[in-house]
This record gives sequence, C-alpha cells and structure tokens, in this order.
Amino acid sequence: MATKRIIIAIDGYSSCGKSTLARELAVQLGYNYIDSGAMYRAITLYFLRNSVDLTDHAAVRAAIADINLSFVFNEHRQASDIYLNDENAEPYIRDMIVSEKVSEVAAIKEVRTFAVAQQQRMGHDKGIVMDGRDIGTAVFPHAELKLFMTADPEVRVMRRFKELYATNPAITIDEIRHNLELRDYIDSTRDESPLRRADDAVIVDNSNLTRAEQLTIVLEMVKDRTK
Repeated sequence: MATKRIIIAIDGYSSCGKSTLARELAVQLGYNYIDSGAMYRAITLYFLRNSVDLTDHAAVRAAIADINLSFVFNEHRQASDIYLNDENAEPYIRDMIVSEKVSEVAAIKEVRTFAVAQQQRMGHDKGIVMDGRDIGTAVFPHAELKLFMTADPEVRVMRRFKELYATNPAITIDEIRHNLELRDYIDSTRDESPLRRADDAVIVDNSNLTRAEQLTIVLEMVKDRTK
C-alpha cells in the first residue's frame, strides 16, 4: 500500500483505543508496533516489586540501571509481549495496582529520559506505529502522521470496565472512573512531557466509531502521507 515507510505517532487519553488502533495499523501496513504504555507499566511493575521510593532520585536511577526492556512477538496473541529482565511481564502490567501507579512513575524525569531514548532508537528506521502520551510531542516530534485520540469519558470508563472485568469481577465502575480521572490529571499536569495534542496532530474522536470505521479513516490518512 505505502510507497515509503513513515512514523505514525498516536497520543491520547487512557481507554481511547490507542493500542488497538496501533496494532491494527501495524498489521495492515507491515510496520512494527511499539506499546510505549507497556514500557512504563513494566517499569512501574519493577518499582512496585522492589519497593523503590519514587521520591528518592538516587534509588530511581539505580533501579532504572537494573531494568532491561524488550518486545517479543507472541504467535498466540499475534502481538508483541513486553519482557522485563527476560520475564514476560504482559500478564502482570495491566493489574489495577500497576494502573494506579503508572502515571506517577511515568512523570519522573529519569524514567521518561530512559524510556524516550529506547523509543527513539526503536523508530530509527521508520516503519513504526507507537502509541502513548507524548509520542507526537516529545518522542517523535517530526513524525509524518500524528493522531490525538479521544472519546467521551463515560465511553472510556465502560471500555476499561469491560476489559478488566473478565479477569477481575470484583472491579467496580466507580474504581475505574476514579482511576481514569486521576491518570488524566497526572498525565496532563506533569512537568515532564505532559499529555497534550501536538499542533499538527489530527484529532480522532472515536466515541461513536466502530474499530473498522476508525481503521478505514486512518488508513486513508496514511495513504495520503505515503504517496
């Protein structure tokens, strides 16, 4: 389809379907998909397991020095799993305990510097789709296609509830709503690379779009930028 390989940067709020769209685009285009959120979640998991004091910069730097992140394609899921120090961390990074801390961890300067450097290295040869909070503004400010995804807050709450209920039937909608509101606030107000729309990013509000409709719309944007 494409005559040249580009970088597609997808930013936006939690539970707006960023990862779903990014994975589908990568499959359609034959691109690599990098889930930057999984990277921050894996770092958060390591910090939680090792009781790292987030206010102690020396402890944070020491912890980061012991972290190795990589992505390995999972044939069963037809998607890449994130590995934390050679352990498949995918089954653990979506737990609520990680969700409650990930925005706080991601706001730490040393953490973002570490993650952004790895992300930029992964996109060196282009042909990549990456989603997160600061991909179009900090990681790849010169990406050929930038998307900023959003959806009605209650739509986002129900999406996350359906996602988590399958593995945690005790979860409540109020817990989900509080978690999303807190993450939105932290992500948007942090000092380091806050969540914001890049000036040249296209807004995609998928409150009333199906996955197929959304994918079709964005593929047309990719076609336009790869002529």
